[in-house]
This record gives sequence, C-alpha cells and structure tokens, in this order.
Amino acid sequence: MQENKLILSGKTSRKITPDMVGLFFEDINFAADGGLYAELIENRSFEAVKSKGENHNYVLKEDNLYAWRSINGDDDSLEISFNQPVSENNPHYLRFTAKHDGDGFENKAYDGISLKKGMSYMLSFYAREVKYPEGNITASVVKDGKTFAKAEIAFDNGKNPPKEWMDTIHVVCDTLEWKKYEAVLKADADVQGAKFQIKLSKAGSVEFDLISLMPEDAVAGVFRKDLFEALKDLHPAFLRFPGGCIVEGTSLMRRYQWKKTVGELKDRKIMTSLWAVQGGNTIAEWEMQDCHYMQSYGIGFYEYFLLCELLSSEKRKCKPVPVVNIGVACQFRSYETVPVDSDDFQQYVQDALDLIEFANGPVTSKWGKLRAEMGHPESFNLEMIAIGNEQWESGAVDLAPRYLAFEKAIHEKYPEIKTLGTAGPFIKNEMHAQAWNFYHENAKSNKKIAYAVDEHYYVAPQWLYDNVALYDDYPRDIAVFAGEYAAHDDNLSNSVEAAVAEAAMMTGMERNGDLVKLASYAPLFNRIGHSQWTPDMIWFDADKVVLTPTYYVQKLFSDYSGVEAIELDGQEKTLRGNKLYVSAVKAADGKRIIKIANGSDEAQALSLVDEKGALIKCSAELASLTAKSGKAKKVVPTDAVDLSAGNKVLKGGIMSNLEVCQKRAPEEAAFKTEKVSFGGTVTIPAKAFVVISF
Repeated sequence: MQENKLILSGKTSRKITPDMVGLFFEDINFAADGGLYAELIENRSFEAVKSKGENHNYVLKEDNLYAWRSINGDDDSLEISFNQPVSENNPHYLRFTAKHDGDGFENKAYDGISLKKGMSYMLSFYAREVKYPEGNITASVVKDGKTFAKAEIAFDNGKNPPKEWMDTIHVVCDTLEWKKYEAVLKADADVQGAKFQIKLSKAGSVEFDLISLMPEDAVAGVFRKDLFEALKDLHPAFLRFPGGCIVEGTSLMRRYQWKKTVGELKDRKIMTSLWAVQGGNTIAEWEMQDCHYMQSYGIGFYEYFLLCELLSSEKRKCKPVPVVNIGVACQFRSYETVPVDSDDFQQYVQDALDLIEFANGPVTSKWGKLRAEMGHPESFNLEMIAIGNEQWESGAVDLAPRYLAFEKAIHEKYPEIKTLGTAGPFIKNEMHAQAWNFYHENAKSNKKIAYAVDEHYYVAPQWLYDNVALYDDYPRDIAVFAGEYAAHDDNLSNSVEAAVAEAAMMTGMERNGDLVKLASYAPLFNRIGHSQWTPDMIWFDADKVVLTPTYYVQKLFSDYSGVEAIELDGQEKTLRGNKLYVSAVKAADGKRIIKIANGSDEAQALSLVDEKGALIKCSAELASLTAKSGKAKKVVPTDAVDLSAGNKVLKGGIMSNLEVCQKRAPEEAAFKTEKVSFGGTVTIPAKAFVVISF
C-alpha cells in the first residue's frame, strides 16, 4: 500500500465562497414534465406536437390526442376542437361523445400512474356540456380491470338562461361556459403502471380540457416530493435555470420565453421541447421515442424562484440564477440570430430587465404586481443573472456586442445585479480563450463587466485528473462559474470512476474557492427509459429515486464546505503524482476538513501530521464514497455507444431507450458517515473519495 503524508499548518491562503456548490436544472430527460413537476397526467391540455428530425432538419406536426384513447377502442368518439377554448394560448380541447352509458377515455400517463395506498390525489379539469342533459362523470385509476382509486363528480347539466331578446323568438342555447371541477381520489392499494380514466354515466357529449391529477404530498402543490427531497438534502447554494440549450431553442420562435411561463396555469402556452429531436448523446434516429416531449410550464419562472426558497435552509440559502436568451438560437442547431441594432433585439434586453422586476420589483410595478398576484408579494431577492448560454464568437454570432448591450442596460437600471458571462460549450480551446480575453480586456475599465464567466466541460475522467490544477494560475479579476461539467466515461454511465474524477477536480475548485464562485454538475435528472443524455446526477422512474455516485460527491462537498483554504505549500502537487487529490479547508466553526480522492487502482494511506511532525489524533467525522462491491468496476464501451465515428451515440435501431438506460445504469456505491477516534492515518480505498472533519 502506498504511504503518503500531509502536513497541516495553521496557515490559510484563499477565502472560499459559501456559494460554490449548487444545482443546474434543465428540462432534459423528462426532468420537469414527468419528473420534478408532480403532475401525473400526460398531455393534459391536448396540445401535443410530434417532432421528428435532427438539428437543422426537423418537422413538427400537431398530435393532440397523444397519450389519450377511447377505453372501448372507439377512437371516433374523441375529437379535437378549438372553438372558444378555456385559453386562447392553448386552444385545443377534447370533445368526447359517449355512444353508450359508461363509455369513457383514458390517459397512459407517461409509464403509467403509480399510487400509494391511503394517499389522496387531487383531480381537476375543465368541462362544458355539448349534449349531456343528465348523468355524471366518474374518474378512476385502473389497471387490469381493477379500480384502485375512484371519484364520482356531479356534472352541471344546466343551460344558460335565455336573454330577454331571445325569449321573443323562443331560442334556448346550450351553455358555452367552461366550468372547473375538482375531486379527490384516494388510493385503496398500491399500484404501478395504471391508467387514468374518465367515464360518462350516460350517453352524451362533453368537452374537456386541462385534466390534472396531483399527489397530495406534492411540495407547494408543484414538486414531486421524493425528487424535491433529494435536492433539498444537497443544501444547494444556488439553482441555475431553465437551461441549457432550451433557453436558445432549435429556433428563436421556439426559444424559452419566461413571460409565457408565468400567470395562470391555463394561460401558459405549451411548447414542444428542443430535446424531442436529435441533439443529445443517447439516440440518433429520425424519429425519437420521446418525439412528443413537451414543456407544459407547470414549473415556470415563478416556480423556479419558489423552488430556490424551498431549497434554502439554515445551513445555506439557495440563490436563483436565471439564464436569458441574447437573441441567438442554439448554435449547435441553427444560425438564426436577431441583429443587435434592431428593435427586436431591444425586446430581448427588455425581457431581461422585466425579469429582474418580476423577481425583485415592488408590488406597484407591472411585473412585481404579477408576482404578488401569483402569491409572493415579497421580493425573491435575485442577485445574479446569466447573459446567454454556451454562446461563442463565430461568423454567425457576434457575442461581444450582445453581452455588452445586456450588461449596460442591466447595470444602468439595477447596478446591484451581478451579471454572468458565457465562454462557450468547450474549454481550453480558441473560442474559450477568445471569450476570456474579451471579459478581461473590458474588466480594465468596467469592474462590473462580469461577476463570473460560465465554463462548460463534459470530458473523460482522465481529463479531470490531469486538470485538477486548472484554476491555480487563472487571473483573479473575474470569477469562474463552472456551470456545466461531468466526467463521461467510455460507457456514458454514472460510474464510481467518473465520480471520483469529479471529486478530484472539485478539490482543485475548492482550493481555488476565491476564484471558482459557482459550480454545478450537469445534467441533474434522468427519467429511466426517457433519456436524451447520460450521465446524470439523479435517475428516477415513477416509483423510485436512484442517487448516483456523483450525487454523493456533490453532497460531500456541500455538507463539508469550508470558508478558507489551508495552505499546503505545494504538497498537493506531490500527492497528485501518486494519484491522490486533496484539498484542506477551515470550516466556519473552526473545524479542519480534508477531502481526498484516490484515482489509483490500489488503496492508499494518508497520514495527517502537524508542523512538528506528530500524527494528528482526535475525535473526527469520517465520510466516504466507495464502490458497493468494494472495488470499482472497470468501465468499457458497450454496444450502447458507437465510437467508430468519433462520437458517442446509439446505433440506429439497436435497442430501446430503456435498454440504453440499463446499459448505462449508475454503478452502485456505498456512502456512509461515522464518528471515529482518528489515529492520524486514514486508508483510502482504490477509486474512492473520503472526507475527514475534526
């Protein structure tokens, strides 16, 4: 076993920001609808669109009945209409005609509805009569002919009273008014993979829209509880949202527009997702399995801000970090831009200013008033805003004048807001260097030009090991935001190897905590069987949550954070020669915390000694992440990826998305914390991460 020594002095070097470890949320891999958003009904407003194609060549086609079908197979009984809808922003709705008493329709609900015995589920929908003079509505959750939850809803069969002038010609009109209905379904037993059904007790015709079924334990009536709790347990310092590539869109018409995600739920205009077509690293086919992937905006900008508040704790405040579009569609998918000297571009700038007003403005302001009407008169205390996502200077995109226009307008009106720049999608290349040169040059005359610059890197584990010292020599005039990063092993899976490499890189970030102000792994969520991108921090399905090795690395850095780096006088460089990567910090309570990532294939010992050479013996807390089997698996490419073309994508037609997820499933890890009597030496297993606090 390799023996190593680390001398701990009383000297500290750099201050460490308390905001470093946070979260990045993008609606990819069904992270929002079908994920963190607790809604159980799929395509609840009948606005589904079928997307097919690839980055620069795709087709969008309305498919409004997606996820819905007649129970008895008579799909002629289901019709889509758009005459006097509940909301003109989402104009389509269902007209259902029951030809016989008891006819109905059902929703497949993603991979089927899961209920927990004894739990209540809140049902709501809009309905109006076409011809249904008598009879009620039954809503139920059913599997294999058995009903697991049921509610009877009394239907309002009344007519509109005739107007006075109508009386003179004896005209009586059926009601044209939508009415909202609500009921509670209580589960009689556990069930998975069930369908949601609505039946008419009598023959007739009724129109339906915005059909919703939410579990009673949804946090704030919005967020799926188990996924929320997984985030809460990380104590994140910030949340970057809503992306990611969806901020830009496959075209500017389909970009993310925050103003369309606030206000009443029924009025939030549903949008197809960029991730419904090619562009991730999982599937390369003309028509993807999840070609109906939509954004209902049940989690919109109000909910994102609310989520930050809910994730805050006594340990740490979670700060919102919204990302705004700068008049550029996704550069990987489009050359479309809005000219900087145009009125249209000024609207993009105004949208950013209005966003700050929505978050922080008084209730007397236009957007502050809307925030108050939505239930939050108090300011959300927005401090930072990201200008663009992964943009770079190119023949099509003039990044510099765009950024400068946003920065100037924001700081003229809101000088206290910190702006975040972007340095493109890759690191250590010409476009990355060009972006940083721009910010450094402008910082000479404008100290507020950028609080931090957003860097992204999805790289092999070895790259992270090799670049642990990346930030040691960065200039200190502008901070770094590691906004998206991850170790991609040869199988694109969440392996222990990848997590340990990430831990190694994070020791370098922490040692440079005066520079690296923000860091967030990406992506955050992956619904098993509905993946466009792996690896991801948290995997889940309708019933369970899988916390990956990466999750525990993030948790350890968050739980054992420091306020000052302890001076190691170059010892970390010597240890790196043995594939041992360390950081030593002083916590706010005065404790010393040592983090050690062992990237080698053999266990190693590390002795902690004081400046006199004596072993440091004390009561301590020891936390560790290791492979569950005791030995990390050796990652080799599987048939889930095709490396022959130099990229990592699924060979067309080889296997289903679910099979891909099974091939790339997270490696099982053992995570524990314990109180120990520390004898001065700790053993770090091969491919493991250990934290000592004393």
